[in-house]
Parts: sequence; C-alpha cells; structure tokens
Amino acid sequence: MPDLLYDKRDQFAVFTMNRPERLNALGGTMMDDLQEALADFNADPEMRAGILTGTGRAFSAGADLKEMNQRNVDRGDRNAPIRTFDPANSLPFSRSPKPIIAAINGLCIAGGLERALDCDIRICSTEAFFGLFEVKRGILAGYAIHHLARLIPFSDAMYILLTGDRIEPDDALRMGLVREVLDPDELMPRAEAIAGMIAENAPLSVEGSKFMAQQWRQLMIDESYRTAEWVSRAVLNSEDAKEGPRAFSEKRPARWQGR
Repeated sequence: MPDLLYDKRDQFAVFTMNRPERLNALGGTMMDDLQEALADFNADPEMRAGILTGTGRAFSAGADLKEMNQRNVDRGDRNAPIRTFDPANSLPFSRSPKPIIAAINGLCIAGGLERALDCDIRICSTEAFFGLFEVKRGILAGYAIHHLARLIPFSDAMYILLTGDRIEPDDALRMGLVREVLDPDELMPRAEAIAGMIAENAPLSVEGSKFMAQQWRQLMIDESYRTAEWVSRAVLNSEDAKEGPRAFSEKRPARWQGR
C-alpha cells in the first residue's frame, strides 16, 4: 500500500496519511507522494478544496524518530548541520491556492501537529490528542516555532512548546488549535460538508480570500526562518539531539548533557 492515499471526489480531494504501523509518521515515501498529489490537486480546476486525515488511530506522529536515529548513526561525528524545517517543502498546504481542512482523527503530535497547523481549517475527533514533544527528544519543533504563536494565544503556544505536555481536545478547542470537536463517526462527514460549502462558492473569491489571509499570517516570516538557522546549528547538532532519538528507539529515559 502507498504511504499516502489520494482520492478525488466531487470537487474536493482527500489526502490520507497511510503508515498506520508507524502512526503515520512522516517517513518512507509519504513526503514525495504528498508533493506529487498536491501538484495534481493544485493544477486540477475541478478540485475546490482538500481534506487531510490519517489511517488508523493516528493522524500523524510527526517525524519518524527511528529513521532519524538511523540517520544520526550513519552521520557518525560529522558536523554538517541538520535542518528539520525547510520552508520550501514544509508548507505544502498553506501554499496551496485552495483551502485544506485537517480532519484530525487521532494522535496528532510533533510534525503531525505542524502538518495540521499548516491547514486552513482544523476539526478533530474526541479520540484525538495533541502535543509538541520535541523538547523531550533534544530537538526543535519546525513549523511550530515560527507559526504556533501566530495562530493561538502566546501563553498557550509557549505552554505547548516548552512543556511537551499532552493537549486534550477540549483544551485544543479553547486554545483555537481546532474549530470543532466531533464524535469519531461524525468527523469525516463534517469535513466533507465543509469542503462542500467551500466548493459551492466562487473559486476565485475563495482563492483570493485564502491568499490575503496567508499573506498576513506569514508577514515577515522569512526573518524568523533566518534567525532559526543559527539556533538550529546549536541545538540540532548537539549531543542531546542525538541522545533524544536514540533514547526513544531504545525505549529508555534520555540522559541529557546540555551540550
């Protein structure tokens, strides 16, 4: 089975992350599959909206830490900088001219939450939960360190980024992480209903509205990306950045060194 399922329906498409055995972690061929599907979606004038969801009990667990640990082993002690956030490849949904709805069906953490944040509208199941656990792994969030405080209240953003705490659906609704919380069997019908409402509207009006909203949301964001380059060099090339994924793979508490 492919790592991403792409299903075109009547004026909208469904993108389903499909690595349930790895909690839909963003590894394997998923990213390449997504870029290919989005290119087709963006170019198809019949497609007016998209829905992003996951297979199984997870929306997405984010980066595949087992793959990350293997890359660290392969790198050895080389000092080439690691980049976990590349704006050219990490903003596929906000840069699409068409609205994307995140239908968050379950676990939604780290890069999985960041994928949802990049969507235009987020709704979730009562079985979902959220978190940015990178501080527990000795690494940095990617999209979220630039965008989370632009989307929800600053104190809530800092709580999520600095504690690595688990956020339940009711708190996610209060913070504005999601717009609605639904029973599991109501999630996709509601996402499809929202996509249908969007599809009924004038496509140029919809695309123009999204363009202007994203223009405001990402104002001066390139300066944030440039600043993150030197922060990333210090954090992501540290011994702790290697220890976090290694401890996760070995299923033990991390032993932080602060270097």
